[in-house]
Amino acid sequence: MKILLPLGLLIIATTLEASGDAIIRIGLKQPHPLPMRVLLMLAGAVVLYGYGLTLNLSPLDWGRLVGGYVAVFFVVGQIINLVAFSTAPTLPIVVGGSFIIAGGLIITLWQR
Repeated sequence: MKILLPLGLLIIATTLEASGDAIIRIGLKQPHPLPMRVLLMLAGAVVLYGYGLTLNLSPLDWGRLVGGYVAVFFVVGQIINLVAFSTAPTLPIVVGGSFIIAGGLIITLWQR
C-alpha cells in the first residue's frame, strides 16, 4: 500500500511527460499552419510543466524516484508511441526495455 501513491504519481508524471513530448513532436513535424503548430508546442509545454509538478509531489527520495521513473517512463513512452505514432516496439526495444524495467525495480524497491 505504501508504494501505491508513488507509483500512481509516477504513472501520471510519465504519462504527462511522454504526452507533452508527443504534442511538441506533432507541432514540429506535422504540416499544420504555423498558428496551430505554435499552439501545439505551447500545449506541450503546459503538459510538461504538469509532469514536473506531479513528479516532485512523490514522497520517495530523489535517487529512488529516478529509478522507478525511468522504468515507468519506458513503458508509458512505448504505449504512447504505439497509440500516437502507430509504431510498435521492435525486439531490441523489448529486450533493452526489460533491462530498464529490471533496473528501475531494483533501484526503487531494494530496501537499504
